[in-house]
Parts: sequence; C-alpha cells; structure tokens
Amino acid sequence: MAIVNITVDGQKIQGETGQTLIQVARNAGIDIPVLCDHPALPPEGACRICLVEIEKQRALQPACTFPVSEGLVVHTNSPRVRASRKFSLELLISDHPLDCMTCEATGDCLLQDLAYEYDVTEDRYEGVKHHFSINDPNPFIQVDRNKCILCRRCVRACRDINGVEAISVFYRGFSAYIGFGADSHMADSPCEFCGSCVAVCPTAALWPKISMGKGRPWQVERVQTTCPYCGVGCQLILEVKNNEIIKVSSAWDGPSNHGWTCVKGRFGWDYVHHSDRLTKPKVRRYLLDANPSKPVAADRHPEVAGDPWEWVETEWETALDITARKFRQHRDQSGPDSVGVLTSAKCLNEENYLMNKFARQAIGTNSIDHCARL
Repeated sequence: MAIVNITVDGQKIQGETGQTLIQVARNAGIDIPVLCDHPALPPEGACRICLVEIEKQRALQPACTFPVSEGLVVHTNSPRVRASRKFSLELLISDHPLDCMTCEATGDCLLQDLAYEYDVTEDRYEGVKHHFSINDPNPFIQVDRNKCILCRRCVRACRDINGVEAISVFYRGFSAYIGFGADSHMADSPCEFCGSCVAVCPTAALWPKISMGKGRPWQVERVQTTCPYCGVGCQLILEVKNNEIIKVSSAWDGPSNHGWTCVKGRFGWDYVHHSDRLTKPKVRRYLLDANPSKPVAADRHPEVAGDPWEWVETEWETALDITARKFRQHRDQSGPDSVGVLTSAKCLNEENYLMNKFARQAIGTNSIDHCARL
C-alpha cells in the first residue's frame, strides 16, 4: 500500500491507497457525520450524510466510498456541505416518527444527534408517510420499520459479516422497506437471532424486546465483560441500571469477536436475575450433621420440613468443606483413578490450570479432559 498525502479542513494527514476518505479521517481523529457507514461494515453510500466538498470535483462526494489519492484537498464543514446534510436530514425526518420523548433510542440515536447538530427542528415537507405495523412475532427483536432510515447497515451485517442473508431491501424508491427471508416475519426467515442487526442499527428500528422500557442510555452504567457461554471469550458491554442488567451491547474492541455475538450472548442473560437462580449453595440436611450417615432412600420425604433429604441453604465455606470431605472419602475408598475431572470451555485459562492442579495433585489422577464444545 502506497502512502498518500491529503488535506482535510486545512489539516495535512496521511492515508494509504485503497482506503476511503472517511477511514483516513477517522484514523486522524477527524469526525465526518454519517448514518449508513460503520467501521465494522463494508461501505454502502446510502445516506448521503457524509458528503464532502473536494477541490476540483464538481459535485459533493460521499466520504464513505470515495478513495483517497495524492493531493486531495477536502472540506467537511463548508456552508455547501452543511446545507446538503441538513436537506438530507430533513428528508429523512419527513418520514420518521417524531416520538423521541418515548423512543427507546433517545440519547443513543445517530439520527437524533445529527438533527440536533444541524438544527432540524420541524418537518418541512408534507406528503404521504409510511405507517408500518409493529407485529413481528419473533421472541427477541422488536421490528419497527417506521423508524428505519434504509441505511442498510442491518443488511450488510447479516450478509457480509454473518453470511446469512436473512435481511433484504424489498421494492425501490418510496416503496422500499427492510424485510426478512421471502418478505415474511423474522422468525420465518433464515435469521439466527445473533443480534448483529440490532448492534449496528442507528435508530430504534431494531431493538431488543427484553430491554424495552427498562431504562434510558444515560441512566445505565456500562461494564465490559466476557460472555460466560462458551470458550470463544466474546467481549460484551453490559448496560446496568440499579444493579440489574437491562441490555447487552457490542464491545467493538473485543479481540475474539470484534463486537459480534451469538443469540446467547446478545439475549440470553435474563437468567442472571431469574427468581429460580440459586445465589447460595444448598446441601441435603443430613450432611450438616457432625457425623452424617446417609438415610435410607425409601424414607425420603424432602417436601417435609426437617426431613434429612431436604435441600437447605448453607454458607459457601460449609458447602465446600462437605464437598472436599466427600471427594476425600471417595478417593480413599475407591482410589484416585475412580475420579474423573471435566473442565469447562466457559472457564478462563487460569481456572482450567487450577482444575488441572486439583486433579493431579489433590486427587492424584490423570483422568482430566476438557469440554471445548458449546
């Protein structure tokens, strides 16, 4: 790749051949407003918000698709550019619901941010507006086509990143809309519900159903963590309000997943606050005796309070002592090779190392394996 020198708003910066203008500008810390472009997706040139003025070019050019070349002189904020962007935003707003007071994306909506920046305060264009029904019956994603700006981010995420092609644009012009499969519901399409489309949507056209009505973006604390489901180590951003997870969003700097997740990582976190989740260890009541002896199985009445087989809560130290005692008894009676250890792909490398030490040194067995599958 050859190095090229360009000038953007009076600032001399460098890029490489093959890069687009918006990529070079981003790398230099220069912000060019855009709706359809996303750093994780191939360029599309759909929204026309990123139009810039390039000297010796008659028309404004989209920064997301225009390749850099030696000597370009670019103006990203000239009066002509700002007027063009405001016009494009006004056209988008003219067919967009003005329900920002109750919209889930308020405070985290690119369209709203740009409308504020470019002083789009009213709907200046009268005419026909879309009124799509909000009735997609899938269990994970709220689909509101009324808020769709046809940026095609979801199409590219599904097609180019995941290779599924469950999302397409149907028809053309004013009749165009985002659809699924053979123009059916999302659940009837090849969709895998990975949530990639939700992650890149710049408005609330696609939104997690499980997160609706839970909180505003400025009310949450964002915590980066590792998904617990498998051994890939996907990075996630937990959005937490009042010590409760209300949404999972993408960690675009995640080295193993680069922001993309599966259906479990994106939507499978409700178990954390489920009423059936155990938060303290439970043991059989008879194991809490000083010299426990196993009761006769035929005498089980675990539903009766005080029954020896009843599950009762205890402290972690007590539960671990009981577990260690039972391991020791079994090892001493049947030998160390009667114990097998299966570690988990959900564990960190350090945790699997500790389990290896436990098997070989504490138990004295080499019978240890690893579950590397989901």
